[in-house]
Amino acid sequence: MPPRSPLNVKQIEARLDEYLDVEFSFIKTNPAAVQLSKIERSDQNFILIWVKRLAITNVQLAYQFINQTINALPKLDKNIIEDWALHASDVYDQVGLHPALIIIQNVSVFIQLGYEKAHGSLLTDIKNVLLHFSHGLSGRELKLEEAPTAYTDTETIFLPPVMARMKEPEENFRIYKITLAYLWAQTRYGTFRVRLSEVIQQQKQPKSFLKLFHALETRRLEACIHRELPGLYRDLQTLKKKLAQDSQDAQWKKLASQLSTSSSTVQDVLRLTTQNIGKLVIPEPFFYQGEIQPESVDTCMDLRRLKEKAKLRTVLRNISEDVNMSASEVDAEEPQEESQEETESDVAAISSTFKAKPPESIESDELHIDITMDDKPVALPEEAKGLIGSIIQDLGEIPDDYLVPAGSGEYDASLLQAQELDPDEVWKGTYHEEGAYLYQEWDFRRQHYRKNWCAVREKTVTPVFDDFIQKTLYKYGGLIKRLRKTFEAMRDENRLLKRQVDGDGVDIDALVEALADTHDGSEMSERLFTRSHRTERNIAVCFMVDMSGSTKGWVNEAERESLVLLAEALESLGDRYAIYGFSGMARKRCEIYKIKEFNESYNDQVKGRIAGIEPKDYTRMGFAIRHLTSVLNQIDVKTRILITLSDGKPDDYDTYRGEYGIEDTRRALIEARHNGIHPYCITIDETAKAYLPHMYGPAGFTVIDEVSKLPLKVSDIYRRLTT
Repeated sequence: MPPRSPLNVKQIEARLDEYLDVEFSFIKTNPAAVQLSKIERSDQNFILIWVKRLAITNVQLAYQFINQTINALPKLDKNIIEDWALHASDVYDQVGLHPALIIIQNVSVFIQLGYEKAHGSLLTDIKNVLLHFSHGLSGRELKLEEAPTAYTDTETIFLPPVMARMKEPEENFRIYKITLAYLWAQTRYGTFRVRLSEVIQQQKQPKSFLKLFHALETRRLEACIHRELPGLYRDLQTLKKKLAQDSQDAQWKKLASQLSTSSSTVQDVLRLTTQNIGKLVIPEPFFYQGEIQPESVDTCMDLRRLKEKAKLRTVLRNISEDVNMSASEVDAEEPQEESQEETESDVAAISSTFKAKPPESIESDELHIDITMDDKPVALPEEAKGLIGSIIQDLGEIPDDYLVPAGSGEYDASLLQAQELDPDEVWKGTYHEEGAYLYQEWDFRRQHYRKNWCAVREKTVTPVFDDFIQKTLYKYGGLIKRLRKTFEAMRDENRLLKRQVDGDGVDIDALVEALADTHDGSEMSERLFTRSHRTERNIAVCFMVDMSGSTKGWVNEAERESLVLLAEALESLGDRYAIYGFSGMARKRCEIYKIKEFNESYNDQVKGRIAGIEPKDYTRMGFAIRHLTSVLNQIDVKTRILITLSDGKPDDYDTYRGEYGIEDTRRALIEARHNGIHPYCITIDETAKAYLPHMYGPAGFTVIDEVSKLPLKVSDIYRRLTT
């Protein structure tokens, strides 16, 4: 087939008019349109297809893409251009137009990033492995986040998104691991026990002072890693050689030797820094050093110290009160002067003397010291032990004022407990995605996922303790008895295995075939018997209940009745099951409602939550399927089933309405099947046959023509799905 002739300028103008906004109609007079008409037809089509996809995301992105791609096309592979366009779209989704335009306008930067991704190690791919590694290290449990450069604020370790110093991904992973260990060592071995920001401000050459301090402190911490993690230290030295960072002059060798003893502290490093500032040539930083950011450390540590002091003093007060209460119970029978004795008791409760007892030997863990009360050992709760370890990590000791029990009402309660974000406040504040599960969403127009697009939060349905459960049990009393008997039979049923070598009975069909074989001279089969086999049920089922606003009224009541009937019947069957509701409003307010988790029994709280199911907002389904797929994947069973109860098609007030929502839901269901989950949909939407076969497949759904039949049908469908 001969190649098609290129589109002329007018044809290109018509195509661009279709794709681009009116305000960009001046593109017709732009030289790019003329240039586009001069290239081959296949290249024209390629560029125009991607212009259309980008225009759906943002018209300005599409316009800039035309200008850049015509020049880039002869130099770049089309796969790289596709990745470039998709990366710009992802950046637009996550941080806005300006950063995305920078991506489009700097293709060389993207090519370098592509090289790094191809040869390097991605933090997103290994984050969980690194977290497990960090949690195995002593001291405070640290979080792990992405940042342009490596550093720590003493509560979070920040690492770059891509590590590509070495050619092999395995070696780049080792660099990540070593960098993490080094930043952990800063928090564990007292780098920040001095307030660096104040020390630096007093210097004539603050930048040089910090740089020298960082270099010397790195030598001390290397020795700490050598003692604590000798295997990792060997990897560190190997990579130093490969990167030609293993040589150092005599002066630096001498300083490193001075700082390598177990008794060396950050104070020794400060002393050597002060003595040698301006006298030493500071070597280039090692590959794992990252940065020290004193201001970030100060902000984090100031707040933590305030909270930890309040918590420890409150713990000591509680211990003191418990001891005094025990003593008062012994003397309870003795008469006391009410007002005077109560006052003296309150004073006694906070007047006990607490002391920190240092470790008995140098080999002991300095973060786990004993606390005494009036010279007697105190049994501390586990939370307090971690608290003491964190304080010692920051300060090197437990200061005396930390060991004074708190007075009544001395501290703000917000200091004594973690503050949880209220999902209902999502639109009022600025945090939006903070604390949420982030899921991708399929954009069929782009033919690509929108990454971290849906912010999903789990909430718990507020229980309602009315007479709904009792009314439902009375209304369907006879049906529930039949369902229980049916489900009990499913639990105990035997399956007849045919064509067995031995067994309890004769397989008539197999015997007839065998006799026929003997007549034509064939050898008779030995598989002529039947054998009864007890079926083992190894199933987990998750019910995904539509709680959108359209379920208000009879639909909501029918859903709740269905769940009551199912739960009552499933209790006799023994299958593991969970119930979650879903609803939301746009991509930043996607909500999953916990009704019954897998590890919960069918108790009064669960019954109250079923009664408390009420209509919410819209029916954005993709995020719910992805989240509950994740929940099901955590259950160790042979068969996992996701059953959706809904009254309509995927919908939301934004672009999710229509084909977009159907295609995203279909993609989420494909992902679920790839994860070994069997999805099924039960709906009362009379128009469902127009879209459910495309989403669930021809045998993956049931349409119920009357709402009142829903409770009767759901249990029957469950029985068919699980046998």
